[in-house]
Amino acid sequence: MVAPVPARCPLVSAARPEIAYVDALARAGRIDQARLVLEKMLTYANHLGLYSEEIDLTGRQLGNFPQAFTHLALIDAAITLDTALQQAREGGR
Repeated sequence: MVAPVPARCPLVSAARPEIAYVDALARAGRIDQARLVLEKMLTYANHLGLYSEEIDLTGRQLGNFPQAFTHLALIDAAITLDTALQQAREGGR
């Protein structure tokens, strides 16, 4: 089970810390968990694939929209996870 990332408010979570959590998990070698968290994070995008600054517990987007820093963090986390997956595949040969 994935531990929740502490939020600033009990009802709202900033998107970037959760994406940074994916990056940290991938760098720590916890690839399966990082992939699960990233896949869950992808479900919070709107119909255009965009994210706002914050996401409430129901998945509703709040705050500034669209949020460039959230998108940049998501891309960075995806690249980090992809690199970790490639290294795991190469190490398993």
